[in-house]
Order: sequence, then C-alpha cells, then structure tokens
Amino acid sequence: MIIRYNVQLQSYNSFRTKASARIFCEPRSAGELSEIIHTFPDERKLILGNGFNLFFTEDFDGLVIKPAIRGIRILSESDRFVEMEVGAAEDWDHFVAHCVDNGYAGIENLSLIPGSVGASPVQNIGAYGTEAMDVITKVKMVELQTGNYAAFSNEECGFGYRDSIFKRTGLYVITSVVFRLEKSFHYKEKYIDLSRELEGIPSPTLTQVRDAIIRIRTRKLPDYTLLPNAGSFFKNPVLRVEEKDQLQQKLPDAPIYNVGEGQFKTSAAFLIDKAGYKGKRRGMVGTYEHHSLIIVNYGTDNGREILDFMREVQHETQQQFGVMLEPEVRIY
Repeated sequence: MIIRYNVQLQSYNSFRTKASARIFCEPRSAGELSEIIHTFPDERKLILGNGFNLFFTEDFDGLVIKPAIRGIRILSESDRFVEMEVGAAEDWDHFVAHCVDNGYAGIENLSLIPGSVGASPVQNIGAYGTEAMDVITKVKMVELQTGNYAAFSNEECGFGYRDSIFKRTGLYVITSVVFRLEKSFHYKEKYIDLSRELEGIPSPTLTQVRDAIIRIRTRKLPDYTLLPNAGSFFKNPVLRVEEKDQLQQKLPDAPIYNVGEGQFKTSAAFLIDKAGYKGKRRGMVGTYEHHSLIIVNYGTDNGREILDFMREVQHETQQQFGVMLEPEVRIY
C-alpha cells in the first residue's frame, strides 16, 4: 500500500474545491485498512468515497483514507431472493446496472445516484420512494479507533432519513455491504413523477423503470463534470405539529407529508423557491436553474464561497418561513 503526503483533494470531491491532505492512502482490503489505522493511531482521519457528498473549505491536517475495496459476489440464492456482498469502492450506479441486467429488483429506483457503494448506508441514500435501508442486510467495517473488524445488521445500523450510525458517529470505515434483492419484479407506484414517466406502459420492466429514472434525473439534475455539485444539498425538513401549522399559515400551498409519530415532512426545494433562491447566483456559486435543491459551482475552487452561499439560503428560509434547512452534504 502506497502512502502519499500533501495530496491535492480537488479531483476527489465533486464540488472541485481545493484542499490538501497531509497524509493520503487507498487501502485495497480490510487488512490494509486495519494496518493503516494501526500505523497512524493518533492522526485525525477522514474517510473519502467518491466525494459526491462532501466538499472542502480548508486543508485537512491528518490522514485521508480512500478505500479501494472492490468486488461483487453472490453469498446465497433462492427461488425468490439473492444476497450479494459488494466492495465499498464499487461505483453505486454500476452496481445498480449490474442488478437490473441480472433481473435483481430492489434498487432500480436508486439509479444514477452518484457515489460509491460504501456511501450508500452512510447516507441511507434514497430516491423515488426507495431507500438503501430497504435492501441492506449487513454492513462490514473496520473500527476507526482500534482497526478491529466488525459487522452490523440492518437494525444495528440505526438508519434514519439520510442518516445512519456511520454518519452520526464517524467511528467506522465501511469495507463492504450485503444486499438482499428480489429475483422477480412487479412495478408498484411509489412516486408520481416516475408514474408519469412510465405512463402508457402497463407493466414496466426493471430496465424500463431504470431508464425512466435516468431520463428524469438527467432532465432535472446538472452534470457534475460540467457544473460541479454534490446533488441534493439540503435535507427535506421534518417538522413537529406546531412547526407544520406555522408553516402552513405562512405558505398554505406548502407540500406536507405525514411521516408518522407526530412528524411531517416538507420540501426543501419548495421553500428555497419561495424564498426567491431558485436559479439565484452569488459570484461563482448558485442554485441550479432547474432544481433549487442543488447548489452548483460556476468556477470557484474555494469551498468557503459555497459555505457562505449555503448560510445565506439557510438564513432566508428561516427568516421567511421559520424553517432551518439542514445540509445533507458534509463540509470540511
């Protein structure tokens, strides 16, 4: 395993902000990962996947670990299900395509989400009525403080909305993820935009669903290679009853979804639009003209400009509607 020093991280984050890592390595196995943790026990550590859920505002004075553990293998199979273990460094959408090509159902609605397989449980990625937690049975990892191997069941992962124990604690480096997928597929309407895209197709196939989602996402979302971004920047706010009532007094047409236990979800994009920030730009940073939930980089390599714009959007939505938007993207 090669250990490098003073490595520029601009090409390792999709916002393309500049920052230097004092120490950088790419372990290719759980054993190498454990070894590097034991080699640098006292260094501050950052785990880096494909860099689609973070950006940098300053140099990282410590060890950046970018796992390079790959592979897709079937662990077990029955008439109805297949269980697959996938290396953390595998590209997420390539894995989705592999499953669709083989007739394995369960993650087709998560097509074209950028990032690595290892990031899927961290963020509990979700789209079009599906979340990663729906199909994950086990996550294998190395403990960041000890270098010991560990594994969590689905329940032990503490999954929540765009959340998990991995995101909350930062104590683990994921090495592989085990998924349980179905070998038969029957389309169920979960999301109105997708159903509209599939209108006229009575019984959509896995491939047709994936293709429809790719079309929708391509229309709505900017190409990060042309306009650097990290996808959805903010979480959709979850409100208590009194917060929901206050919002509806100010915005009677606000979309509200009951998520149970006295909580309600609303749309961050809707709030940003109503605050006057759809397509708004400040210097080299702004919201995407076709989807205000996405902050895009028009040419800066300074992450602090993105941070300043984020805070401006947060301030305005809170001032106008009493809702504080929480970033989904990690900021360093």
